[in-house]
Amino acid sequence: MTAPLPSPASPLKIGTRGSPLAQAQAYETRDRLAAAFDLPLTAFEIVVIRTTGDDAAQIAKDQSLKTLGGKGMFTKEIEEQLSQGGIDIAVHSMKDMPVEQPEGLILDCYLPREDVRDAFVSPGLTGWADLPKGAVAGTSSLRRRAQLLNRRPDLKVVEFRGNVQTRLKKLGDGVADCTFLAMAGLNRLGRADVPATPVAPEAMLPAVAQGAIGIERRQSDARVAAMLEAIHDGETAQRLAAERAFLATLDGSCETPIAGLAELSGGTLRLRGEVLRPDGSEALSDDASCPVEDGAALGREMARKLLQRAGPHFFDWRH
Repeated sequence: MTAPLPSPASPLKIGTRGSPLAQAQAYETRDRLAAAFDLPLTAFEIVVIRTTGDDAAQIAKDQSLKTLGGKGMFTKEIEEQLSQGGIDIAVHSMKDMPVEQPEGLILDCYLPREDVRDAFVSPGLTGWADLPKGAVAGTSSLRRRAQLLNRRPDLKVVEFRGNVQTRLKKLGDGVADCTFLAMAGLNRLGRADVPATPVAPEAMLPAVAQGAIGIERRQSDARVAAMLEAIHDGETAQRLAAERAFLATLDGSCETPIAGLAELSGGTLRLRGEVLRPDGSEALSDDASCPVEDGAALGREMARKLLQRAGPHFFDWRH
């Protein structure tokens, strides 16, 4: 690099939400950058930014993500700081990211992807098949709610928001018999103590981009672009290109239960996708493969096919 590298006197500012998981992801980004350029950790500053999604009062009310404002509630304030120059990069959980970025910002760096699976969390139980009829499952995810009701329509599903610690406390308080978390988050937090059982993608296809960390920057910042290139994981980018194209073509508004997972094998990309009615009464899915470089095109094509299969009345509930 010809541009000056960050230093303790002039650190690179890394923006993140304040949850333990968000900060763990920011520290992972910092550590990878420090290692790539042989810099001290003091050459970086973690800047915690409070977002709408971190409002404790709203979390306590267990309102749905759609009601609170969709995926943008986790990113708006961070992206404002990035645009204004208050931070140099922003670290995000990619499953929380809208499919379009604000003007002047770009998402073109991804860290190696973690475990993509969902985790079934319940003291003493290892899967939803063990839940008695009428049991209560807690989740704030529209996707997980729809998938669970599709598989177990006898269950009662309640809103269940908050970070890992908050959800575990609610579970302990008896608000629900089980909940779901991302295996990636538990792994990054080192929470082997959580009574979690991984759910195979064949049983519950994960959220688009689940397990992936994305790093957002200003499009005009060439110095940061060069630094991020050193830690960028190309395979994760190829997988997310297909998944996010699928999401964008279907509906990236957070109002529709959508699942998608791309996997690589040599030069071949396999994409599985699913769209559901929120009450779980209907689920449509597809599974196709293509050359890796055609992943985004496959994502768009799969989405269009599912929209055709869904017909004109599948999304009536949104209106």
